[in-house]
Amino acid sequence: MKYIGLADALEQDIQAGIIAAGDQLPPQRSIAEALGVDLTTVTRAFNEAHRRGLIEAQIGRGTFVRDYSNERTSKARPAALDLSMNIPCQPEGVDFRQLMPKGVAAVLANGKGLLNLHYQDSAGAEPDRQAATRWLKQRIENADFDRIVVAAGAQSALFSVCELLLSRGDVIAAGEFTYPGLKAVAAQMRLVIDPIAMDGEGLLPEDFERSCRIRPPKLLYVIPNIDNPTAATMPEPRRAAIVEIARRYGVMIVEDDPYGPLLEAPSRTFTDLMPEATWHISTLSKCATPALRVAYVLVPKAAHAPQLASVTRAMMLMAPPLMSALASSWIMDGTLAEVTAAIRRETLTRQILASSLLSAFDRSANMFGHHLWLRLPSGQHADDLVDAAVRAGLLIVPSSAFAVGKCTTEAVRISLGVASDRSELEDGLNQLAGLVTQPALLARVIV
Repeated sequence: MKYIGLADALEQDIQAGIIAAGDQLPPQRSIAEALGVDLTTVTRAFNEAHRRGLIEAQIGRGTFVRDYSNERTSKARPAALDLSMNIPCQPEGVDFRQLMPKGVAAVLANGKGLLNLHYQDSAGAEPDRQAATRWLKQRIENADFDRIVVAAGAQSALFSVCELLLSRGDVIAAGEFTYPGLKAVAAQMRLVIDPIAMDGEGLLPEDFERSCRIRPPKLLYVIPNIDNPTAATMPEPRRAAIVEIARRYGVMIVEDDPYGPLLEAPSRTFTDLMPEATWHISTLSKCATPALRVAYVLVPKAAHAPQLASVTRAMMLMAPPLMSALASSWIMDGTLAEVTAAIRRETLTRQILASSLLSAFDRSANMFGHHLWLRLPSGQHADDLVDAAVRAGLLIVPSSAFAVGKCTTEAVRISLGVASDRSELEDGLNQLAGLVTQPALLARVIV
């Protein structure tokens, strides 16, 4: 077999001293092109070399010939490449190590800058709500200042909304695969999640109606754009059909939209389609950086804003004032738009790379999203792949982490943002493809 021959040749060159311990190997794609073989063959050869202990991956640097003289043990686990955390990539031309301290210094240097070190209104300081209004109106027709509450991130916003609207034992309708943060809120509050069947366009309206007929949920939770984890973006006719059902049965909607700002032409939001009963959550964590810990909640009516703020006050008193002010500054001076555009460009490049490397597999992705949803071949199990990936130095998330009730699909979510550069991402995706392509390798990856 070709890949065994390549691994044998590498081992012979190492033993002969042609390749020395610590030498960096070329990218797998370059090797494939130089040798005139397909990329899968090289990936399988790398996996075999890993199994033999000949090479190791070093995060942010590449693949190197193993140097045992610097190791305490020959069985050291490879450093992990995190393909599990769904954060924005580091785009070219944006250095947060400079951008954030410079922005904070500018905020504090303002005539009233030191006020951002004081306690704030639990609904958010007026300048921050004004900035939020400006930002949200780019995507939401009816975003009004008096209906906005500033929160310390989308997760705390979600918990606050549920705390305000729901009681123990209440039912939430959500996708059969949904954001783990919602599952955590439901477990903490003793809520029931009724799973709604999904297809490539998101929630199925007919199954949502089934849920409403049997036991009407108090609210529907939906990620309409670049769903986490399935990456589905719901078309407007589907949204309109779900709104019609929600109105008919008196169901409120929580629209969690962290990825909407990444889309170049998003559909109308649920809050525009059903403003009287939709609670919209938008965050800067996916279009800028999660370090800001700033999210905005657009409530259905102005009277709801102080009610939600009272929950925020009890939970955490207020959103972080300095980070909120920094977010507002970036919104008003255009920095946020520039950062988001840069992230969008880099994400598109990474998705194109992933599409090329994983073209043989059944997957779903949005080209401006930070993740993809990879469905495994028949007979493979996501948890087994995750375990094998960990042994190979890769972190991914199985479908069971997102499943509401019984997990009906063997799939994994692969996130593209943490990899420090495209070369590192390429190496990781090639290794992962090798594991999926050759199920026997799942039990053979070096520990």
